[in-house]
Amino acid sequence: MLHQYVRQFSQKLVHRRPLEAGAESESPEAHLNTLNLVALGVGRTLGAGVYILVAAVAKVRAGPATVICFLVAGLSCVLSGLCYAEFGARVPGSSSAYLYSYITMGQLCAFITGWNLILSLVIGTACIARGWSSALDSLTGNHISQGLQGTLSLHVPYFLPTYADFVALGLVLLLTGVLVLGARESTLVNKVFTVINILVLSFIILSGFIKGDLHNWELTEQDYKLNASGSTDIYSLERLDPLGSGGFMPFGFEGILHGAATCFYAFLGFDSIAMRGEEALNPQHSIPFSIMISLFICFLAYFGVSAALTLMVPYYQIQPKSPLPQAFLHVGWGPARYVVAVGTLCALTSSLLGTMFTMPWLIYAMAKDGLLFQGLAWIYDRTGTPVMAIMASGNIAGVMALLFEFMDLVDLVSVGTLLAYSLVIFSVLVLRYQPYQILSKKEKTEDKIEMKSEIEGSPLGSGPEAGTSNILKSLWFPPSTIPTRKSGQIVYGCASLIVLLLTILSLLLAQWSSQVFSGDPGLTTVAVLLLLLLITGVTVIIWRQPQDPTYLYFKVPALPVLPLVSIFVNIYLMMQTTSGTWALFGIWAAIGSVIYFGYGIRHSLEENNEQQPPASTSQTLDKNILGAGSS
Repeated sequence: MLHQYVRQFSQKLVHRRPLEAGAESESPEAHLNTLNLVALGVGRTLGAGVYILVAAVAKVRAGPATVICFLVAGLSCVLSGLCYAEFGARVPGSSSAYLYSYITMGQLCAFITGWNLILSLVIGTACIARGWSSALDSLTGNHISQGLQGTLSLHVPYFLPTYADFVALGLVLLLTGVLVLGARESTLVNKVFTVINILVLSFIILSGFIKGDLHNWELTEQDYKLNASGSTDIYSLERLDPLGSGGFMPFGFEGILHGAATCFYAFLGFDSIAMRGEEALNPQHSIPFSIMISLFICFLAYFGVSAALTLMVPYYQIQPKSPLPQAFLHVGWGPARYVVAVGTLCALTSSLLGTMFTMPWLIYAMAKDGLLFQGLAWIYDRTGTPVMAIMASGNIAGVMALLFEFMDLVDLVSVGTLLAYSLVIFSVLVLRYQPYQILSKKEKTEDKIEMKSEIEGSPLGSGPEAGTSNILKSLWFPPSTIPTRKSGQIVYGCASLIVLLLTILSLLLAQWSSQVFSGDPGLTTVAVLLLLLLITGVTVIIWRQPQDPTYLYFKVPALPVLPLVSIFVNIYLMMQTTSGTWALFGIWAAIGSVIYFGYGIRHSLEENNEQQPPASTSQTLDKNILGAGSS
């Protein structure tokens, strides 16, 4: 009895959602060229990261070396972007990482991915709203924040802000109400905001190189003392932030790595390109090239803005809530700050709209599948919108915008998104070595019958010694040139082992890096070398297994090395975040576990296969879910 229960429970965890008939038969007309895709990616990516995050990282984490932080984060996104391109090719009917995971890897993986994407979207909305509020406050001469601090100051623990940001709360609730009324995302408005954004960023970069001073990349303790002794500069703050060691990298390599983990947030949004594979002209070239070009353009923007800001203002004097307008005030170009503030509002409005339009449809998709409460899947017939999902996500995002600081929210978004991206990359790696299994409902039923007959007639039970010998032999000399169930299981197990080893390696490098790189032949160094040897050996085993020959318009090159490197970089960046961020993430994960094991696993799609949404609703869902949102 217990054995049967455990078996049924395990089957639910790996239950895969079949492709809908519409997803297999309906292919939108290809009309997006590389330029269209690049515009889409850039528009979804450039947002709060370039106007707010640059200053926050430069001020207390990396100084002028913020440019290197964005380089490291950008390279990580390039690796993840290539894997996203393959997942868009493998399951073109899916329009988000959640649906892809459900179709390919199973229910548990899908819930973890979706739950972390919800975290990224909800917190991302709160982040952008806080940035929007700060930009508006700058336009009013900081009167809003001064008024809130004077009358609504919170006497709360240190990890909460000094005042409640009711402007950010009001903005989120206003847009939530607009969505409930059935508003649709406007492509024209997004294009206009994107053009304004690029023009303003170009102005900032050129101005920074004209008015900047290279000495601000070579600051010393003497410069710091001069500023601290009482400058009459109107930009000077009441309290200077830490100097560190001065120079270009005032907080060392550790600061760069911590900054890179935070800067990952700035590149969110590129995954929207991979979702448009069926609409792309020549997708085998346009999808990967568009991802690379859009990430490169965004990196240039982040590089240019961070360089301009740290050249114009000493990093320890940067105002994190309104950095760019105040930087122009600092160099004597006061009127220009209003142009920058308007550009900031346009960019953040575009990002906020993109995120808030995406967020409720992901929640709707999970609720429709039974993994979240069914009430969240209710569609108001008159407007065709998931009203309960909109209200739930909007209210949570509004409260978080009200009560949490921007940087605390950003770190939480980065952890959730890095984990979700890593799951997608793991799926891409494993599925390349599996027999083709993206099944329709009819095929799924037939496949179950075949599996049952295979198990009944399987010779694996003929003897443990023979089974062990066959397994060891198949590790190095696979008996088939195409994937089989056995070779697929080998890859799945080896890939899971490598992820565990990479996690341990990342933890050692993050916590005891000085001992590892000092050359001291201690226990830590030996452990790292042993881990590298094991990882290399298991990687070779994966490499020896046959790959799925099914044609895809794009496949990740250099398997299995590139996905494993991408997973390692993502895990290592996750290890750079603070314990407080991990505590908040642990709370979110615990809530998700309670919902899944207490509700979702008993009400999932497997138990409700008969209930299908109307065709119009499915089409709306495919158009609205775009992965992890935008930054």
